[in-house]
Amino acid sequence: MRTEDVLVSVATGIWRWEHASGIVTLDAEATRLLGLPQGSGRFSEAAVRSCFHPVDWGELNGVTSLAAMEGTLAEARLRVVDASGRVQRVLRSRGKPFTVSGSPCLVGTVQEVSDQPEDAVAQAPVTGDWRRSREAFLLDAGRALAEARSTAEVLRVAASLSMPGFSPDGLAVFGIAGDRLTIVGHHGHSAGDDEPFTDMPLDTDYPAAEVVRTGRAVYLPTPDDYKERFPVTWPLAQRFGRQSWAFLPLVVSGSTMGTWMAAFRHPVAFTPDERSVLTTVARMLAQALTRAGAAESERELSLGLQRSMMPTLVPGVRGVTLAGRYVPTGGGLQVGGDWYDTIPLPSGGAFRGEGFDGRIALVIGDVQGHDVRAAGLMGQLRIALRAYASEGHRPDAVLSRASRFLHGITEDEEPGAGPDLGGPRFATCLYLEFEPSTGTVEIARAGHPEPAVLTSDGTVFQRSTEGGLPLGIDPDSDYPTTRFVLEPGDTLLVCTDGLLETGGHDLDTGWARLRTVLERHGKDSSLEELADALVQAVHGPTSHHTTGPLADRREDDIAVLLLTREGVPSGTPTRRTAMSVAQAEPERIAAARRQVRELLHDWADAEQVDSAVLMVSEMVTNVLVHTDGTALLAAEVDHADSARRLRVEVTDGSDDLPHRRRPGEMASSGRGLVLMEMLADAWGVDPRGEGKSIWFELYEPPAPDSAPVPSPGGSAGGP
Repeated sequence: MRTEDVLVSVATGIWRWEHASGIVTLDAEATRLLGLPQGSGRFSEAAVRSCFHPVDWGELNGVTSLAAMEGTLAEARLRVVDASGRVQRVLRSRGKPFTVSGSPCLVGTVQEVSDQPEDAVAQAPVTGDWRRSREAFLLDAGRALAEARSTAEVLRVAASLSMPGFSPDGLAVFGIAGDRLTIVGHHGHSAGDDEPFTDMPLDTDYPAAEVVRTGRAVYLPTPDDYKERFPVTWPLAQRFGRQSWAFLPLVVSGSTMGTWMAAFRHPVAFTPDERSVLTTVARMLAQALTRAGAAESERELSLGLQRSMMPTLVPGVRGVTLAGRYVPTGGGLQVGGDWYDTIPLPSGGAFRGEGFDGRIALVIGDVQGHDVRAAGLMGQLRIALRAYASEGHRPDAVLSRASRFLHGITEDEEPGAGPDLGGPRFATCLYLEFEPSTGTVEIARAGHPEPAVLTSDGTVFQRSTEGGLPLGIDPDSDYPTTRFVLEPGDTLLVCTDGLLETGGHDLDTGWARLRTVLERHGKDSSLEELADALVQAVHGPTSHHTTGPLADRREDDIAVLLLTREGVPSGTPTRRTAMSVAQAEPERIAAARRQVRELLHDWADAEQVDSAVLMVSEMVTNVLVHTDGTALLAAEVDHADSARRLRVEVTDGSDDLPHRRRPGEMASSGRGLVLMEMLADAWGVDPRGEGKSIWFELYEPPAPDSAPVPSPGGSAGGP
């Protein structure tokens, strides 16, 4: 008897579905079961689809697509309906993918199911609770995997997934390393259980290796199936006591990157619905692992680049304690344009034993931008600065050469040339040289925030220094040098603007925030603890309590460098500050007033502080108005006869001595010496070889509960 006659006798039809052309070929029995015109023939997808319930046709599409991808059997129950939508019969369709004349198609059988009453069949819910649970599970799984940011997080999410009705208790993700199979991660196994599978050749008779070789899933519903198909590696799997296994390919962009294994302690038949869920999870898992791997590679590259560009501090500099911090907070990258560096200078310095004995240079700067281009320019500029410093150039020459260098490598860039270019860049920078034996500091500044000094008695003030344009703007810029002495026990702070302006602050409010931290932690904390406290105040959990007045709250990269001159202060500490005010810089008079206020932050008499600020403003202004030179301000607070004394001196290059005048009520000048005579405890004018010096002194009054202090020496009077 022919095969066709046998199939007709058991009411079984044959069909072939060609996906490329959309043609479905049916034999005579299949056309009868579908209610199409009698006789075999070729029909369009639309004609066949009209015979089935719409929900069942969608289910059939999903099942056949899954079977075509996996090369497995496709099975579905289909309700045949008439023109009015009434169910006529229920068919069971089974098919398998083949390739005919180079085109993929599915060939299978269709048979009527007669073991259910018609009314039960007509009312059978196709999208029941299980399918609703499946859809909800897939949505949750997709969201959780999309939020995972590392391979470890992806594996934790995969292990926590509770699949509807058939959750696995053992998971493993296999990767590919050359011609070897490796384990990326696993769950539900004890330590050491992965050793036999850690480094396995791809030609091993093991399900995960076969999945990688073929790109097709392997389903093993029973231990007998496992033992029959993979007898060599069955003893390795047998000891885990599992009953069913699914090995699915992890495919990204058409390439198999590994295998996902799901193992079950209870039997699983791996129905089309269950295979569909597992396949969907495997696809999402592959995408999540790819994203996590790319993010981890990018982070590792960024951190490696940052580590190579941010060298460690010079170890063991005698007479000096150093601390530095770098926090890449802006732009979403782990690298940026901020940097710091410490450079042992060649003149008289040498490494002896475990430390360096000699002069050192400190550099801190900020290249415009937070992108990879900024990081690259930062690396080039850091190397150039180190080279110029090592050649023995002075601070002003180092910055002048660095500015020409940066201008030269960026001047040919055009705006919009690319995502990492965008035109010429500039950089702010502060370069200083420090001599530990004497405490001498020489600073040159290129548009960078000014340094701050924390004295050994807890006083904090900005150290006013002269500066020039940021590097790279004008290749012929000059950078004047400022010199001062750091006393034993004093700490010098230099930082980038991110430490000041992060959190909606401007430079003034940012310094006020840092001053509070320095005053609170400066005397009793180590330098490392102080560096941590500064960063935490700006970027830590409590930083939202100190937000600034500006609406722009964007974060910026933070770099901070601290230097403490070791040693015990001789006697009572003396506070000193000095600055210059040029004719073209009248705005620095405000900085001079601020310097004096910071110097007298704990002065007992607030009226004396106001008087000192007023006299300093008057003295510096008179130099700018009545001479053609620069005003040089020097102020210090020391102890005289058990009482503190403020001495302020303003020097200029003019030989014309001031004289006392009697201004009228409406006069706008002529009151300088009158004010000093009224407010100062002592004052005077001292001629110099070139120019003159005007000075005044104030003596802090004793506390109310202390004994009277004799009047300090020194005579008050005019010139």
